[in-house]
Amino acid sequence: MQRPVPSSIPQSPGVYMFKDARDRTIYVGKARILRRRVLSYFRTDGQPAKTQAMLSHAASIVFIATTTEKEALLLEASCIKQHRPHYNIMLRDDKQYALFRINLKNPFPRLEIVRQARRDGAQYFGPFTSALSARETWKLLHRAFALRRCSDRAMKNRIRPCLYYFMGQCPAPCMGFVSVQAYQERVNKVTALLQGRSQELLTALRSTMNQAADALEFERAAVLRDQIRAVEVTVERQAVVLPGKGDMDAVGIFASDKGLSLGVVFVRNGVMTDGRAFYWAGLTLEDAPELLWSFLGQYYMDAMPPPRILLPWIPKDTDWEEGGDATLPVVTECAMREQALAERRQGAVHILMPQNTYDNRLIDMARANAREEARRQELSGETGILERLGRVLRMSAPPRRIECVDVSHTGGRLTRVGMVVFEDGRAERSQFRVYAMPDSGDDYATLAAWIPRRLKSGPPWPDLLLIDGGRGQLTAVGRALRDADVEGLFALAAIAKARDAAGHADRRAGNVADRIFVPGRVNPLSLRAGGPELLFLQHVRDSAHRFVIGRHRQARRGAALSGELIRLPGIGPATARVLWDHFGSLEAMRAASQDDLQRLPGIGVGKAAHLQRVLKEI
Repeated sequence: MQRPVPSSIPQSPGVYMFKDARDRTIYVGKARILRRRVLSYFRTDGQPAKTQAMLSHAASIVFIATTTEKEALLLEASCIKQHRPHYNIMLRDDKQYALFRINLKNPFPRLEIVRQARRDGAQYFGPFTSALSARETWKLLHRAFALRRCSDRAMKNRIRPCLYYFMGQCPAPCMGFVSVQAYQERVNKVTALLQGRSQELLTALRSTMNQAADALEFERAAVLRDQIRAVEVTVERQAVVLPGKGDMDAVGIFASDKGLSLGVVFVRNGVMTDGRAFYWAGLTLEDAPELLWSFLGQYYMDAMPPPRILLPWIPKDTDWEEGGDATLPVVTECAMREQALAERRQGAVHILMPQNTYDNRLIDMARANAREEARRQELSGETGILERLGRVLRMSAPPRRIECVDVSHTGGRLTRVGMVVFEDGRAERSQFRVYAMPDSGDDYATLAAWIPRRLKSGPPWPDLLLIDGGRGQLTAVGRALRDADVEGLFALAAIAKARDAAGHADRRAGNVADRIFVPGRVNPLSLRAGGPELLFLQHVRDSAHRFVIGRHRQARRGAALSGELIRLPGIGPATARVLWDHFGSLEAMRAASQDDLQRLPGIGVGKAAHLQRVLKEI
């Protein structure tokens, strides 16, 4: 790419995006002064290898000016999330962490496992990367302290105690069998344990158990004994590293021969609750400063930041140039990011280097996690399968982003196209999409009609679009891309079931000899049955198949319920849709009170009374 004319570049803060010849965004960056930052890419020497590679593929550059650098920082994170540029350091993580949630505003709060913290006034505990471990702890706490499990709506509409009450695992606040004060005592014990005050809780429980035993209340003493054991088991899973300290995340970096990894450990109330690690093949220690800033910008877009974030060192601002104040950019960069994180948290956030031996110990733990992640990734060879796949499909580069589509319908009705996304060999479930298509039993026509819908959604474009089907489906998609004048926007391939002796599709479980078709070739590719490349494509195809089948069945259930409702007097399609969207099942509709129905949009007092009457008669 040629050096742009300096006068064409704004001198304000903003975001710049390098694009390739196909107008795909390949790199996104932010700058305090756009002109100075962009022109620094075109110095004749001293450019990192990654920057040189990016510039060799860049064909144009786009600028978005902002009024402040903080706005540029937020816009940069948003653009990276939207475009998934090839040369940005991406935080690829297909899971959200498990959190415990207790809404103390409710007189009878319940302990929930959620995936995202919201600004709703509730208390959150975690995060936990292992949902299985979090659910085991959740069950243990319910057996020990017996909190309610049902939702607020189910509790309000319940007319008799649930099964958990008879199992001794719920005090049945729905029936008024427990007072608010007694229930709150249980909640206080659970929150004390989740906040790390386990010794205080154990001391109180042992004292109460001894008093109950002295008073010959042996059944109550046995309950307290079981609670003590449950607390001890929960505490064994935790490691106290900063007694008396608060919440923080600690980040460590490890550079291997083949890549760069980042580890983060979560400390809540002085207790290390969990950890996470990420790996990027091909990066070196030279890329570590960009990696640290990228981590802060991308990870905490969804996760709630703690008051303190420990970094192994504070990177210098990428906008710094010789001749400027060497201390100002660092302070400004940290202060800006702290301000953005503080707005997300609604409280102060400090980005710090280790201050004492405890902080250094946390950084060492995070680095150890990063080292193990690098070892695991390099042994498993996740990136190797993509390189081999690119070679067998005759692609110019490994397919880092793969999209796979499948069609599902019942006799041509409720037609759905499901699309799953894999990036760097891992499913990106947050990017899975389902498209409601016109009723049709013609899969070829449905896929051709889906292509304009996908193009309208925009980038990021896949490196490879995998189609569940054979030559016919592949031809239909290729023709639709030509009609849209975007042929070659991404590579195409189709995966079809193997044929049996009679020439029919072999759908037996365990079949590993599926056929792969590519454009311009009549016969399928010669892929070894059971080989890693074919097994990976089968895994992607099976994910798409399960996803679209599930969404199609969900649509069928909704259509069946809506049809059943429309048969009732006084219920039309609009009312049926409102009821279905709000309640989700016929049982919930029947249990709804007149007040519940009256609160729905478009339903008044008279109609609510009528609906309650006809729903009871179903």
